[in-house]
Amino acid sequence: MRPEHKSDNLTSRSPLTDAEVYQAVKSGQKAALGILYDRYGKLVYGLALKILNNPQEAEDLTQEIFVALWRNQSYNPSRGSLGSFLMTVTRSRAIDKLRSRNTSLKFLDRWSKTMSVETTNTPFEQASFSERSQQVRNALTQLSQEQRQVLEMVYFEGLSQSEIAQQLSLPLGTVKTRSRLGLLKLRQALKDFMR
Repeated sequence: MRPEHKSDNLTSRSPLTDAEVYQAVKSGQKAALGILYDRYGKLVYGLALKILNNPQEAEDLTQEIFVALWRNQSYNPSRGSLGSFLMTVTRSRAIDKLRSRNTSLKFLDRWSKTMSVETTNTPFEQASFSERSQQVRNALTQLSQEQRQVLEMVYFEGLSQSEIAQQLSLPLGTVKTRSRLGLLKLRQALKDFMR
C-alpha cells in the first residue's frame, strides 16, 4: 500500500466542506486553493465586475483576493461562511479601487487643466499660467523615467495598465507599482499648488 499524498486527501474524499478545504490551504496545499477558486472564483469575479465595471480590473482583483487568501490566511471559519468572507473582502477592495481611481482621476483632471493651453488676456493670467506649467514640469522631473513613461502612456495615450504591461513587456504588477508611485510623488510635489 502506497503512502497517501496530501493532495490525494483532497480528491479522495468528496465533498469536502469549505472549512476542511481552507484547513488544507493553511497547511500549504496548493490544490486546496484551486478547489476554493473553482467554488468561488466566478462569484468573486462577478461582484468585482459589477462594482468596477471593468473586466480587466475585475480579473486582477479576483486574482488578488485568492492570492491574499493563500498568503494571509485571514479567514476565520467561526465568524461565518467562506463565501460571505470572500464577498465582503471583494466588495471592500473593489470600493477601495474605485476610490483610488476617482482620486487619481480628480488629481489628473486638475493637472491636465493646468497643462492645457489657456486663452489669456492679461499679463497676470499669462504669468500665472507659465508659473503653473513650470511647477508641473518640475514635479514631473522628480519622477523616475519609468514612472513618467507609465503615467504618460496612461493619461496621454489612453492605454490600460494591461496594455502598457504588454507593450513594455513588463509584469502587470510592475506597471501598477510604477503608476501608483508616480502619482503619489506627483501629488506630494504639487500638494500646495493644487489646493
